[in-house]
Amino acid sequence: MIIVNTGNGKGKTTAALGQALRAVGEGKKVLMIQFIKGPWKSGEDESAKLLAPNFLLRKMGRGFVGILGDSLPREAHETAAREALLMAEKETKEANWDMLILDEINNALALNLISLESVLRFIDAFPKDKHLVLTGRDADKEVIRRADLITEMKEVKHPYQAGIKGKRGIEY
Repeated sequence: MIIVNTGNGKGKTTAALGQALRAVGEGKKVLMIQFIKGPWKSGEDESAKLLAPNFLLRKMGRGFVGILGDSLPREAHETAAREALLMAEKETKEANWDMLILDEINNALALNLISLESVLRFIDAFPKDKHLVLTGRDADKEVIRRADLITEMKEVKHPYQAGIKGKRGIEY
């Protein structure tokens, strides 16, 4: 099954983590590869350690792209996104994951950090007996066309609009 969590609201990664938790609870093995999120610590890092080896989290991103003080050259983000997709391809061929989560891959596509063609090739070749979850804003229409399940998160109200910063354990 191909699952897409997209939209401008909070909860895309959180929903994918919920899928992972449910899958691990049923004895499945899950790999989550993060395309944008950088090396900073987040709550899911510690949770992943508790669920290992049935749940592994790989942060491949270099952080937010072009915002919030990003001083990296664009090429660094492009390289990180390409390496994340290469890892996904390698793990799909060599490991026995029941579910693969490509966190913020839609963002990486929308930012042109990786090519749409390479992502579509990956989706099209993905084993039909496994589950693929793609998260992030602005999911491409071709990604959506290939999905079996699509959820669009809609922002109605967010504390950030009132100047309230993200809370550890809630948003990261």
